[in-house]
Amino acid sequence: MSNLDRAPVPSVCGGRGFVVAEPVRELLSPRHVRLGESTEVRRLLPNLGRRMIGAWAFVDHYGPDDIADEPGMQVPPHPHMGLQTVSWLHEGEVLHRDSTGSLQTIRPKELGLMTSGRAISHSEESPRSHARYLHGAQLWVALPDAHRHTEPMFEHHAALPTVTAPGLTATVLLGDLDGATSPGTAYTPIVGADLALTRGTDIRLPLEPDFEYGVLAMSGEVHVDDVPVLPGSMLYLGSGRTELPLRAESDTGLMLLGGEPFAEELIMWWNFVGRSQAEIEQAREDWLSGSRFGVVKGYDGDPLRAPELPPGPLKARGRVR
Repeated sequence: MSNLDRAPVPSVCGGRGFVVAEPVRELLSPRHVRLGESTEVRRLLPNLGRRMIGAWAFVDHYGPDDIADEPGMQVPPHPHMGLQTVSWLHEGEVLHRDSTGSLQTIRPKELGLMTSGRAISHSEESPRSHARYLHGAQLWVALPDAHRHTEPMFEHHAALPTVTAPGLTATVLLGDLDGATSPGTAYTPIVGADLALTRGTDIRLPLEPDFEYGVLAMSGEVHVDDVPVLPGSMLYLGSGRTELPLRAESDTGLMLLGGEPFAEELIMWWNFVGRSQAEIEQAREDWLSGSRFGVVKGYDGDPLRAPELPPGPLKARGRVR
């Protein structure tokens, strides 16, 4: 998914200086952003109060939207570098195309994982014949320096491991959780899991104390460590936890995001993650000139044009809040 802001603000991210090295309860409110004609997303990361959670650098939550008489998601071809995109659905379908030649329909509880590496372009759209409702999340993972120039690739995993307990099914989409490991390629110590809880469930989920965590509420009524978290909002939890108390007041859907704090400093602007202004400027120029990012074949429409860079300098910093 693209950042469709026509005047995107650079996000300076990474570095361990602002990681909360103890358990906290920090509720993050979303920013509402239009995505095409019929989709509005709630942007949780980057946030004025929190830039990253582990290597997770971008989180959009959308829906559930009734798109029975609407085109649904329509995101034209656009570029990425230095990151992975994670497509995750609770309802609906998204058709993915990219410049490596990938063509894949992603359905609920299936992992669409695109590693941009040095450069890739892709589009995302609701199929012409699509389900009535669209509900999901789009997330980005920052690639560490050793892997950010790798060759681009796309993975689709329809079968994912689960962790179960009374009232809980946790689907592991990236990284590891309680001994279950996702088949998706990960480049940093990380976890992404979809948690489905039935009404009345009161449970403690095992966590890794060296990780920092956040929980995105997708649906239902839930208390996370005794904090009510409404759908479309996120609770940042800090680190130093060995378990997480969850109490479902109704059937509930959550996403658990965590990982080892991302040590490197980086710049995120538009759809690029880099380390210097020169890298961002060159990426923008390469996209405008039609080089490096390849061509997405089969999409009916023009690619996105890159917005103008801000007038001031872009500086890589740590987790400035």
